[in-house]
Amino acid sequence: MISPASIDLVFETARVEEVIGDFVQLKKAGSNYKGLSPFSDERSPSFMVSPVKQIWKDFSSGKGGNAVAFLMEHEHFTYPEAIKYLAKKYNIEIEETEQSNEQKEQQDERESLYLVSEFASKYFQNILHKTDQGKSIGLGYFKERGFTEETIKNFDLGYSLEEWQAFTDEALKQGYKIEFLEKTGLTIVKGDKRFDRFKGRVMFPIKSMSGRVLGFGGRILVTDKKAAKYVNSPESIIYHKSNVLYGIYHAKQSIAKEDNCFLVEGYTDVIQFHQTGIKNVVSSSGTALTSEQIRLINRLTKNITVLFDGDAAGLRASLRGIDLILEQGMNVKVCTFPEGEDPDSFAKQNTLEELSVYLVENAKDFIEFKTSLLLDETKNDPIKKAEAISDMIATIAIIPDELKQQVYARRIAQMMDIEENRMYDSIQRFRNRRLNDLNKRVEKDEFKDTKLFEVIRNDFDDRKVDVQYVLERKIIEVLLLYGNKTEDFEDLVLKENEQGQLVLEPVINTAKVFEKVFLDLQDDEMEFSNPHFKTLYYTIIDTLNQNPDFQLKNFINTVDTDIANEITTILMEDERYSLDDWERMHIFPKGKSSSIAQLVSETILSLRCFLIDQKVKEFQQKTIQNKAEVNKNILEEVKDYSGLKMLLSRKLNRAL
Repeated sequence: MISPASIDLVFETARVEEVIGDFVQLKKAGSNYKGLSPFSDERSPSFMVSPVKQIWKDFSSGKGGNAVAFLMEHEHFTYPEAIKYLAKKYNIEIEETEQSNEQKEQQDERESLYLVSEFASKYFQNILHKTDQGKSIGLGYFKERGFTEETIKNFDLGYSLEEWQAFTDEALKQGYKIEFLEKTGLTIVKGDKRFDRFKGRVMFPIKSMSGRVLGFGGRILVTDKKAAKYVNSPESIIYHKSNVLYGIYHAKQSIAKEDNCFLVEGYTDVIQFHQTGIKNVVSSSGTALTSEQIRLINRLTKNITVLFDGDAAGLRASLRGIDLILEQGMNVKVCTFPEGEDPDSFAKQNTLEELSVYLVENAKDFIEFKTSLLLDETKNDPIKKAEAISDMIATIAIIPDELKQQVYARRIAQMMDIEENRMYDSIQRFRNRRLNDLNKRVEKDEFKDTKLFEVIRNDFDDRKVDVQYVLERKIIEVLLLYGNKTEDFEDLVLKENEQGQLVLEPVINTAKVFEKVFLDLQDDEMEFSNPHFKTLYYTIIDTLNQNPDFQLKNFINTVDTDIANEITTILMEDERYSLDDWERMHIFPKGKSSSIAQLVSETILSLRCFLIDQKVKEFQQKTIQNKAEVNKNILEEVKDYSGLKMLLSRKLNRAL
């Protein structure tokens, strides 16, 4: 258990924009920050972060909350893990009790796999640095590759003993269950026999963007034709190869800062580049590049530079896979190294300055690089040239930005020596074919269960506005933002004038916003119709009544996840305009805080008017249903309510 004092200190210290900035590239948008959603595939920002309120909101997925909620959603942390992560980030020493073996067993499966993986990483590091076999074989290999002691420790490199079950025996001894050792792939179970998967290999921990150990890559150090050179952890509920990039944890801040990401193939390429001084580099770890991996980079930058070996086999096939990056609307460059060199060896033999200059001078735009490569292969063969043109058209057609399409089409038309108009026509035909194919799949109902088409259906769902819902929501928003502020309110008191008519006379009362709201709703005996708002309303009122020093940030940290998400949605809804850069177009929406008393009064008056209108409709319905029983009293009540509504509408200065 983490002590309450430690939790309070973490919440007090952590800054939501700094925490999320480690995972998402954020750009200033007024007083807030915006970025691409880390929870959905999008090209226009719908993710908002408010430093003032210390909350975030993802309008594409509906998720929101504070820094802890983000880590729990994005990294699948438990609440204690999120607190520990923040404590580590901000160098806060937290007080907690040691977990017993029984407590370890009570963790859920996902958490158990994380715990096992973290234990394994520390175990392999310990073997590397503190055993004779680890130092002579494992450490010897890393130093032979030119890695310094600092680099080895920074990447948590390790070694697995050349013994059949040394790791498994130690893990079981420490209380970890064989079930989770097998599910992580660290242990292979065959009947009664148990084997260490990574026996006799140097170990590369594969981490998430937040630094959690997801799996491992192991390289064998002896020549064995029967054994694979590299072995990776198998797929598990915490490790999905297509969703992971090696080195992303160490590279994320540098990628965002440099606004570029270098993409290489292997573990040692990443480590050697990092050691040389270029830290914005990640690896797909030998797997074909996937859309999920690209989106991971897309959160941090729009620019990718792909680095290839000088003699990389299947270069054309690899380039074809990079079309996926263009489809995500990103900018791609390609850089190849001299023949016989790879990123690892080249970085090892050059200084930071030499490597940096080489990368700048030799990085070429992907489209032009691919066109040149295909032209070299045609060798004046008209059929091959036509195939090359078709290949390039298919690549350009998937670029979402039409202006970029036109620029590339013009350049390729010049390089391929064909008419520009032919290029544009061919691109349009290709796009039409893709669209027709998509429509056919839609007609076959192939997407009926996908979230994409569920969202589309929801967007076109013709629903009437629930006025009472909107007004109740607005009252909650007012309480959250201004509940503890003291304002001068102009209240209206019904009085009878000399002619015997009811009129509203203004009276100035000074009160706190939450007191004004509570008393007005109580006087009118108004109840919230929405159960979530009702719960939230009484929670806020009670908190404000008991805590004179109410702070919104602290309040969000104390409520459960559902309420916190609802609060975030309410507070961030009106700030969506900053996603569209209205200020850039010289449109400056009026802030609520400029007339708090007026906002509070108008919101309550609007709700009263709405409820009066509902009451009048109720009387009208009774009249229709019971024509024979219509009496003078009902008509008088309708008249009185209508008169009150008219008076309130005058106060609101609008027709109701």
